[in-house]
Amino acid sequence: MSHDNVPARLIRSRRAPLPALALLLGGALVAGCTGSPAHPAHPAKHGPASPAPLSAASGCLVPPATCYAPNLFRVAYGIRPLLDSGVDGRGETVTVLAPPQPPNQPGAGAPTAPATPPPGPAPATTDIRQDLAAFDRMFRLPAARIQAVTTQAGAASPWQVSAGGAQDLEVVHAVAPAATLRVVSLPATVLDSQATATADMIAALRLAVSGTDVASIGWSLGEHFFSPAQVAELHSILKGAAAQHVTVAASSGDDGSVSNSYGGTVVREVSLPASDPLALAVGGTTLTANPVTGSYVSETTWNGATGSFDVTPGASGGGFSHLYPRPAYQAGVPGIAKMRGVPDVAGDANQQGGLPVVLASGRQSAVNAAPGTSAATALWAGLMALADQDAQRGLGFVNPALYRIARSASYHQAFHDVTTGDNLTLGPVSDGYHAGPGWDPVTGWGSPNAQVLVPRLARG
Repeated sequence: MSHDNVPARLIRSRRAPLPALALLLGGALVAGCTGSPAHPAHPAKHGPASPAPLSAASGCLVPPATCYAPNLFRVAYGIRPLLDSGVDGRGETVTVLAPPQPPNQPGAGAPTAPATPPPGPAPATTDIRQDLAAFDRMFRLPAARIQAVTTQAGAASPWQVSAGGAQDLEVVHAVAPAATLRVVSLPATVLDSQATATADMIAALRLAVSGTDVASIGWSLGEHFFSPAQVAELHSILKGAAAQHVTVAASSGDDGSVSNSYGGTVVREVSLPASDPLALAVGGTTLTANPVTGSYVSETTWNGATGSFDVTPGASGGGFSHLYPRPAYQAGVPGIAKMRGVPDVAGDANQQGGLPVVLASGRQSAVNAAPGTSAATALWAGLMALADQDAQRGLGFVNPALYRIARSASYHQAFHDVTTGDNLTLGPVSDGYHAGPGWDPVTGWGSPNAQVLVPRLARG
């Protein structure tokens, strides 16, 4: 199916009002790692207690994980120089489609939900106000401005989101600390059946791309879940987003080269919305950075099956679409034949070492490394907000520009080429793909060196 043959539908303006609640979390703004003056934070009297502020790599609460505090994470991916220059996402809005909370018994009939919360007991939802306030206090970040869209989930508890949603919002906030955060929550029944999962995803996607500059879609479903009419509808939404200059970054999934169906069937395929040519598909890596300075050391493909699968389940989604032919921006790319290749880019997704996520519960704050390609997608969504601010306009559909940069002499300055690892999984279907030089169906072009990539994107 050629994406050019799908008619565009009218969607609301990107600035159209939606049922939302807005809140500036915390009363005092404290400086991040941007060189601006800092003012001490004043924790809420009755808020959850936070550990002391962290400035270096620290142990997370789920061993053997190591967290790279935001200042180190920013150095590793070249974000720090942009923040120092005032490119911090101000004036931009990033919308996160909160991934659903996975079922209590994975594999019992529901599809797997990427970006699962940290191991151990976890509430079905978490209060994002408490989470972000604790995150900001711990890492001395500016208070986050957040909006909650309750159209689908209902307005009874507007600030309750899944653990995956809290994670993605915190990742975006660490990358683009001055951007407005907006979260679209899914109904509690989203995983009850295949029909509700696909219908709710499409409805949530429509909400997520309206009234925003960038959308981070951290949830994916295999292509075979969707009917031809649903595929056309999803594509129409993304086509409308591109017309409104909205960038849509989508997770490639956490199941390697396969997806799980209702009933336990495993299918070798890529997932939507990431496989749609109008989405920026994001895969996962395992980042190694200097634990003291944050300087980049290396990356490999994220794959829990080749490490400790019990601690870090999942692997970077990737492969080739069964629905979409190769788009023009992938023409001539080695390794891509007739069909759309996924992902386009990648970022850290390893739960055993990455940007920390803070989940506040009662008077305590649990800290774990942010897992899954949902976290990597949020990283890229934050970077797109920085690029929009730098360009002073919405860049929107950035795939052609990213591929031009990646195929130029600047490739190894703008990207970290991830050449090792694979997305083979421990399951009935284990014939995944291997990473290699240049683009590959595991990590795409690799991860960003933002201090080079963002200005080049901004300059078109």
